[in-house]
Amino acid sequence: MREEEGREQGLTFRIKSQSVANWYSTRRFAETVYGFKVLVEESTERILGAHLVGPHADEVINLFGLGIRNDLTAAALKDIGFAYPTVSSDVAYML
Repeated sequence: MREEEGREQGLTFRIKSQSVANWYSTRRFAETVYGFKVLVEESTERILGAHLVGPHADEVINLFGLGIRNDLTAAALKDIGFAYPTVSSDVAYML
């Protein structure tokens, strides 16, 4: 979901958005671009949307998709023990 869609539906949500080219997961691939934006509904902690750019974004977005399709809360997705150091382990910091 995009911000505009959430507003049109009258949802109240928080947005976490950051450029994180300095994160270890980015530096270890010698990448210079890595960023994200995640929307989480305030009342339910339901993940509404995620937008990614950077190394392995094509894989990490699948984790957000899994959370969205299965109505996982942000806390539930954070609690999954992803291997470190991987870009998947960044998910917890994006929420």
